[in-house]
Amino acid sequence: MAPSLRNLQLTAVAGGRRQASDEESGDLEDVRLLDSYEDGNSDKSEGLGMKRIQVRITGMTCAACSNSVEGALRSVDGVLRASVALLQNKADVVFDPNLVKEEDIKNAIEDAGFEAEVLPEPSTIRTKPQGTLVGQFTIGGMTCAACVNSVEGILRDLPGVKRAVVALATSLGEVEYDPTVISKDDIVNAIEDTGFEGSLVQSSEQDKIILGFLECPLRVEALESSNYTSRTLIQECLLKILKNPPTCFVSFTASLFLSIPIFLMQVVCPHIPLLYALLLRQCGPFQMGDWLKWALVTVVQFVIGRRFYVAAGRAFRNGSTNMDVLVVLGTSASYLYSVCALLYGAITGFWSPTYFETSAMLITFVLLGKYLETLAKGKTSDAIKKLVELAPATALLLVRDKGGKNIGEREIDALLIQPGDILKVLPGTKVPVDGVVVWGSSYVNESMVTGESTPVLKEVNLSVIGGTMNLHGSLHVQATKVGSDTVLSQIICLVETAQMSKAPIQKFADFVASIFVPTVVAMSLLTLLGWYFGGVLGAYPEEWLPKNGNYFVFALMFSISVVVISCPCALGLATPTAVMVATGVGASNGVLIKGGDALERAQMVKYVVFDKTGTLTQGKASVTTAKVFNGMERGEFLTLVASAEASSEHPLAKAIVEYTRHFHFFDEPSTTKDAQKNNKESNYSGWLLDVSDFSALPGKGVQCFIDGKQVLVGNRKLLTENGVSIPKFAEDFVVELEESGKTGILVAYDSTLIGVLGVADPLKREAAVVVEGLTKMGVKPVMVTGDNWRTARAVAREVGIQDVRAEVMPAGKADVIRSFQKDGSVVAMVGDGINDSPALAAADIGMAIGAGTDIAIEAAEYVLMRNNLEDVITAIDLSRKTFTRIRLNYVFAMAYNVIAIPIAAGLFFPWLRIALPPWAAGACMALSSVSVVCSSLLLRRYRKPRLTTILEITVE
Repeated sequence: MAPSLRNLQLTAVAGGRRQASDEESGDLEDVRLLDSYEDGNSDKSEGLGMKRIQVRITGMTCAACSNSVEGALRSVDGVLRASVALLQNKADVVFDPNLVKEEDIKNAIEDAGFEAEVLPEPSTIRTKPQGTLVGQFTIGGMTCAACVNSVEGILRDLPGVKRAVVALATSLGEVEYDPTVISKDDIVNAIEDTGFEGSLVQSSEQDKIILGFLECPLRVEALESSNYTSRTLIQECLLKILKNPPTCFVSFTASLFLSIPIFLMQVVCPHIPLLYALLLRQCGPFQMGDWLKWALVTVVQFVIGRRFYVAAGRAFRNGSTNMDVLVVLGTSASYLYSVCALLYGAITGFWSPTYFETSAMLITFVLLGKYLETLAKGKTSDAIKKLVELAPATALLLVRDKGGKNIGEREIDALLIQPGDILKVLPGTKVPVDGVVVWGSSYVNESMVTGESTPVLKEVNLSVIGGTMNLHGSLHVQATKVGSDTVLSQIICLVETAQMSKAPIQKFADFVASIFVPTVVAMSLLTLLGWYFGGVLGAYPEEWLPKNGNYFVFALMFSISVVVISCPCALGLATPTAVMVATGVGASNGVLIKGGDALERAQMVKYVVFDKTGTLTQGKASVTTAKVFNGMERGEFLTLVASAEASSEHPLAKAIVEYTRHFHFFDEPSTTKDAQKNNKESNYSGWLLDVSDFSALPGKGVQCFIDGKQVLVGNRKLLTENGVSIPKFAEDFVVELEESGKTGILVAYDSTLIGVLGVADPLKREAAVVVEGLTKMGVKPVMVTGDNWRTARAVAREVGIQDVRAEVMPAGKADVIRSFQKDGSVVAMVGDGINDSPALAAADIGMAIGAGTDIAIEAAEYVLMRNNLEDVITAIDLSRKTFTRIRLNYVFAMAYNVIAIPIAAGLFFPWLRIALPPWAAGACMALSSVSVVCSSLLLRRYRKPRLTTILEITVE
């Protein structure tokens, strides 16, 4: 790639419309960051010297919590950007290390009332300047922040340790130390002194410390001399976490166990005389039943329900409110009233009904909702879990002697594979890592990684992807990429990053969450006052009151129901759960989405701009015609042209060289396959002529000197600018080629036109149908190409594109994109991700098609693994269905609160005599957020449109 194109490529960032220019490209660094919806100018804020970290945050329960954390982070001097992902409990922070330190960011979060831990960077071990080393390690068995603080405190107090960071969530840690002061063994011994069992691993390439513990799922002691990176560790630990049941299940079962007796005493025991008599037995100032209820509910309220008080207190200290505040207000009101009613009865002898069961059942149902919500949210990460599970646990290593001869095979842990190892892949087993076939032939199913359903033939010198399934024959594969460098690991990393990003539509939910709880509390207070004073003033009859009740109790129950039925969580979950599912579904279909903002913009696409070569066409150009005008022999003419084009990277140049090479082979008397294969390089260089002063002219062709004479190979513009005239017969011949959809390449030697080559690049079979499908979807297809107008129109006519822009220089494609954006239209650009980098960067949505194993294309928000235009339809269709689901989630969440709150407040009680008990209101609140998550999970049933049904897509 040319340097200018590379610089332009690096101007791509995740959020907002981007402008790619040479002036900007020199000032930007290749830093991929997660964008929040407020970071429209992120490309200007990401400069040299900035640092990015991720922080695990514990204690967030709703969007109001994430908003308060973001506010706390952004108020820190030196923090440029901060994005908080509620579902992942992570914050992504970009800051100036000269102004603020990691510890300051952690303290800011903790000052806001939440627990924070800085996560290690998911990169390989780095060697620090001035002789310090950085070791990465895993830590198992930690159960709380106290464990983290203990380990970090011990490590930081060690002489020679510069920095120590331990992450509870990922069981990862990192130590920066001076090896001249402290050794790796000293660090391991210090860890063991804290009561944990540590193991040490020495990598052959990097200085690694991996500390494994008894509870850790990884057998660290088996990793000796491995290249096991932190990204792999994260994936393995993530897989274990996803398989384990949520801890809130324990709290729910404990609360349920204590609440059932309370419910039985209230509902069942009055119908069993013997038991009811025991409950009515006087025991001191209270009845036995009152004592039992009080004792059981106290445990539920203040032991099991302690988590709600802690979270609510944290929110109050931070000046914010969340769902925990509502739970605490509702349950505390019920509990305190019941206690006061008992004490008042004991003192005055007037006994009012108690509502202990309301408090207990409320907490039980809320915990049930949390448990179900956790299970449902876990399902949104199924895509990552399935990707992690693709990697096989073991591999067959071919053992060789010093001479390179195979002397046996040995089954090893896949974690021990290193680049250069030769692995045997049997039929029906998975390819362990990325590599190149060195022996054998077989078909491999790559659908689980690339989305390509048709098995792909793999032969010698062809690459294979780790995690794909070998179907038939045996293969010997030489490992090329292992650990975090594999395609599978990169896909997982990209999906994880996308799932942490915020879609702009989330701003609505965040705003509602910021005012939701205060509004609900105000409505609850109005409900209490309205029903109480209404009863006192005689607005409703006393017959409406419960037995032994009064106006205050009657009003209080309505007020508590209003508090506990309101649910801000459903709004906060509407967008991130759908984005998580959609990005996972896209990855399973070979469509990698780099964030919620890109997903949202794609559903508004009005124009899709296609590059011609390699996008609409197959990218396999071939020479179809070679016409010589000056009497030069055909072989001599082709040799001259191929020699000039041999130094060019353009696809047409490669087609000319390949055609000429075959022409020479065909003329040789003995051209067996083995001879061609063994002598390919020598033959390739043997017949080419010496070239001097070669230069490639973008949009025109190439020029050079052979035997001291100038050679020009390119289009009309190149020849005209160099003073070469084009005779009419030659022009007519070129026009005939162009009108048939071929590209005419003119050749001049020593200022004279000597011939013309016709090159054809066949269209992809699905191109015409996809173009028509986009039109049916209300999207206007456009073709932009550097080719001449006649060829461009012929190709466009064949695929059905009406709007064509031809003879456009590479940098001019970005200007074409901007011309469509002037009226505010959202424009998508589909290209190969390399030559089209400026246009991809300028477009609102860049789609790199045919990426294959090269998924780290910075200039694109969508990476289409397959070289199939149908995935453009899939990308837009998935985006539209995702945001249709998000809108339904919002409608459901808003409608739930709009309908449920008036019912809970007793608005319809005068006519229907229906009152919603507080415990039932709590059950409704718990199930509302679960319903929203389950709604998002319906996206898992998404099936991409098939080629035969694309034409049935109508404008939504």
